[in-house]
Amino acid sequence: MKSASTASRSSAVHMAVAFIAMGGWAAFANSAHPMPGPLIAGVVQGTLSALITLFLKRMIEALSARYPGSVGTWLPPLVAVLSSLALLSSVHWLAGTPEIVRTMAVPLSVTAVYATVYNLALRRVAAGGVG
Repeated sequence: MKSASTASRSSAVHMAVAFIAMGGWAAFANSAHPMPGPLIAGVVQGTLSALITLFLKRMIEALSARYPGSVGTWLPPLVAVLSSLALLSSVHWLAGTPEIVRTMAVPLSVTAVYATVYNLALRRVAAGGVG
């Protein structure tokens, strides 16, 4: 059996948590609409959140390392949020999600906070600070 620390670093675990948490949120955000609207929104958002989780960390690391100074501080979170916004809004629109803005509010907020905090931590370590 995996230890808790091994499981916490597993991409599969992170993807599963993202699928359940953000998919659950999307189903709730669309719950005033008839089925299968909430279910479709939940599956779409859960799937997108799992995939975004898989790639977001690597993208932030690459951009943070590539751009020095203040650009490297604000660019990775901005790209993360704008990329997520474009992907989520397009796919939810194509899927016919009834409450697109409500559905995306929590996942985009989580993306913004995660990308900013993770990027600042990377910058601190790169500058010789404690990680």
